[in-house]
Amino acid sequence: EEPAAAASAGFRLTAVRREPAVRLQHGASGLEPLAWSEDHRVSVSTARSIAVLEQLSDVHSGGQDMVIHRTAVPAPGSACMLKVGPKKEVAECKEKFASSVDPTVSQTFMLDRVFNPEGKSLTPMRGFKYSSWSPLGCDANGRCLLAALTMDNRLTIHANLNRLQWVQLVDLTELYGERLLEASYKLCKADAPCGELGDFPEFQRRHSMQAPVRMEWSGICTTQQVKHNNECRDVGSVLLAVLFENGNIAVWQFQLPFLGKESITSCNTIESGISSPSVLSWWEYEHNNRKMSGLIVGSAYGPVKIIPVNLKAVKGYFTLRQPVVLWQEMDQLPVHSIKCIPLYHPYQKCSCSLVVAARGPYVFWCLLLISKAGLNVHNSHVTGLHSLPIVSMTADKQNGTVYTCSSDGKVRQLIPIFTDVALKFEHQLIKLSEVFGCVRTHGIAVSPCGAYLAVITTEGMANGLHPVNKNYQVQFVTLKTFEEAAAQLLESSVQNLFRQVDLTDLVRWKILKDKHIPQFLQEALDKKIESCGSTYFWRFKLFLLRILYQSMQKAPSEVTWRPSHEDAKILISDSPGMGSTEDDQEEGTSKQASRQSLGDTSKGADIDDTAEDSLHQSSDTGGREPMVEKLLEIQAQIEAVEMHLTREHMKRVLGEVYLHTWITENTSIPTRGVCDFLMSDDGYDDRTARVLIGHILKKMNKQTFPEHCSLCKEILPFTDRKQAVCSNGHIWLRCFLTYQSCQSLVYRRCLLHDSIARHPTPEDPEWIKRLLQGPCTFCDSPVF
Repeated sequence: EEPAAAASAGFRLTAVRREPAVRLQHGASGLEPLAWSEDHRVSVSTARSIAVLEQLSDVHSGGQDMVIHRTAVPAPGSACMLKVGPKKEVAECKEKFASSVDPTVSQTFMLDRVFNPEGKSLTPMRGFKYSSWSPLGCDANGRCLLAALTMDNRLTIHANLNRLQWVQLVDLTELYGERLLEASYKLCKADAPCGELGDFPEFQRRHSMQAPVRMEWSGICTTQQVKHNNECRDVGSVLLAVLFENGNIAVWQFQLPFLGKESITSCNTIESGISSPSVLSWWEYEHNNRKMSGLIVGSAYGPVKIIPVNLKAVKGYFTLRQPVVLWQEMDQLPVHSIKCIPLYHPYQKCSCSLVVAARGPYVFWCLLLISKAGLNVHNSHVTGLHSLPIVSMTADKQNGTVYTCSSDGKVRQLIPIFTDVALKFEHQLIKLSEVFGCVRTHGIAVSPCGAYLAVITTEGMANGLHPVNKNYQVQFVTLKTFEEAAAQLLESSVQNLFRQVDLTDLVRWKILKDKHIPQFLQEALDKKIESCGSTYFWRFKLFLLRILYQSMQKAPSEVTWRPSHEDAKILISDSPGMGSTEDDQEEGTSKQASRQSLGDTSKGADIDDTAEDSLHQSSDTGGREPMVEKLLEIQAQIEAVEMHLTREHMKRVLGEVYLHTWITENTSIPTRGVCDFLMSDDGYDDRTARVLIGHILKKMNKQTFPEHCSLCKEILPFTDRKQAVCSNGHIWLRCFLTYQSCQSLVYRRCLLHDSIARHPTPEDPEWIKRLLQGPCTFCDSPVF
C-alpha cells in the first residue's frame, strides 16, 4: 500500500494507512465506542458484544501487517432490572403506571427505557453504551480490567485471564442495588424517609439513583492495611467512579489484584449537584509531592465542575475544600467527552492539568495550576474546528496532543503550546478521505504512546447517495514516523518493550520493509548499551535482530496450517524444528503462522531450526551462500544477546537467593547449577558475578542440593538454561524466571511465546512468588 499523505504541505503530520482493517460483526453502539488500554487492547462497543483487538509486536511473524489477536465480551442474555423494591410490589406498580388514565404517567412510563429495558412494544435494548479500561496492573496477570456498561444499565467488570476468554468478575449494578435496598433508598441516615413505591416520582427517583451514565477508573493508589500483629503493609488499590442519572457519583474502591466481590474495599456516594450529567473524568494532580484528586463532571446543559473526593486510608492524597466550577453557563451545549491531561508548565516551572471537553462542535479547555495564590483557572473555547458536532475525542497523555473527529471523516490534531499566561492550540486537519476514501467516522482512539490512531468507519456517500449496507470497520492510521518512534524508544523513561508495543510495531514494519536496521538506530543503540548498560537496551537490540532475521527469511511456499498428504508418514523424530512434543496452543491470532512457531525459542533451540532448511530449497542458487552466511551471523548475534540477558537475570536470581536464605538448603532454586553455568564460560569475566558466587558458595559450604527427576529420581544436571535432561533421557523445561525445572504438566508462557514459567505454589516463599510475577526477560511481555 502506497503511503497516502493526509495533511497539506504546510503541516508536519503525515497519516499513513496501516493494514489490516478489522471488520466488525455488528454495528458500533453507544457514545465514544472506541477505547485503547495501556496494555495495547482496543475495545469496540457494538450492538451484541465488546470486540477486543489486542495489538502484538510479534517477533516470530514475517508478515508486514499489524498482528492483531481478537476476542469478545458478549452482552448478557437477559435484560437488567434495577432493584427498586420487592419484586411483587414492583410488578404491581408497573401494571398500575402502564394502565394509568393520566397520559403523562402512562406514556412517560411506557417510553422510558430504564423502566422497560426488555422493550415490550419497543425494540429491546441490546449492546453496550460505554467501556472503560483500568490502569495497567489491576488483574491477576498484572494487566488492565475492562468495565462495561450495557444499554440497559448493567455495569460489570471483566478480566481476560487466559487470553482467549473474558470472565465477568463482578456485577456492580446488582451490588449497588442491594446496598440501596438495605439503606431504604436514602444516601445518609439524616435524610427524610422516602415515599411509597406506588408514587410515580418516587418510582422515577429510585431508578435514576442507580442508572449509570458513565464510569471512569482512577490511577493506582496505595492504601495501608493493618495486619494481625499490628504491622502496616502497603496495598495497591484502584477507584472506579460511577456517575448516575440523578447526578450522584458512587466511588468504588478495589484492592489489587482485583479478583471479584471479595476485593471490594468500600463504596461511597457523593452528590455532585449537577442536573442531567453526561460525562465524567478523574482529575489527578501532583503539587510539591502532595497528590490532589477530584472528579470532573459535565452536564448535558453545558456546565462543567470539579467535585472533591475524600479518599479514606489512601496515602498522600488531599482533596479540594469545595467544588470548583470550570464552566457555569447553561448554554445548552452538551458536554460529550472530557479528557484530563497532566502537563509540565515550562514558564511557571511546575506541574499543571489541562482539562479538555468536547461541547457540540467546539473544544472547551481549562488550565488548572496551583501557585502560592491558590488554584488558578484559565479557560476558553477553540472554535472553527468542525462544521458538525464532535462525535469522538481522544488524547495522547504523553505530550498533551488532543484529537477530535466529526462524523464526516475529518480529524483535527490540537497541539497545546504554553504562553506566559496560559496556553494556545495549534491545530491541523487530517482528512481521512485521503487515506481510506470517502468514509463516515463513528469513533477514534489514540494508542498509549501516540503511534497510531484507531478509527471506526463505515462507507461514505457515493455519487451523492448513501450506501445501502453499512460495514463497520476498525482501521488504523500512523501518527508518527519510524524515526520519531525509534527516538522515543531510545529515550524511553518506561524502559519496557511491552508497554510500548505501538512504537515497536512501527519499527518492526520499517525493518521488514527495508530488510535492514537503519545505521543511525544501530549506532545510537550501541552508544546507549556502552554508556548505561541497562538490560532494556539489550532487549531492544534482541528485538531488532530478531525482526531482521525474520525479514531475511524466505516466505513459506504453502500455507503452514494446511496438512500435506505427500509426507504424511514421516517419522516425528526426523521432522525439522521439533524440539519437544509440547502442545503449541492455538491462540486465535489473526496472522499467518510462520514455521518458526514450531521451532519456538522456548523449545530448546534459540532460533528457528527450519531456517537453513528453507534456504537450501531456494531456487536462486547464485545468491544463496551470502544469504546463508548473513543469517548465520545474525543468529550468532541473537544467541550472544540472549546469553547476556540470561546471565544478567541469573545474577538477579542469585542475589535474591543470597539475601533471602539463611542457608541455601532453604531454596528450591538450583543455586549450585546456576553458579557453575555462569562460571563455565572462560570468556565471561564479570567481577560482580564472581563476588556474588563466592559469597553463595561460602554459604553453601560444599553442599550441592541438586534437583531430582520426579519420574526416576535421577539427578537433573544444570547444563542448559532452557531444559533439564536426566541420565534416563527424561526432559523437563526450565522456568526462565527461577531456572527451576518445571516438573508438572501445567505451566505458563509469555505473551510472545519466548519462554515458559512455572506456577507459584503455596509453599513458595514470598521472594520466589515475587520473582515469578516478573515479565519475560527477552521481550518484557507478561506471562500467562
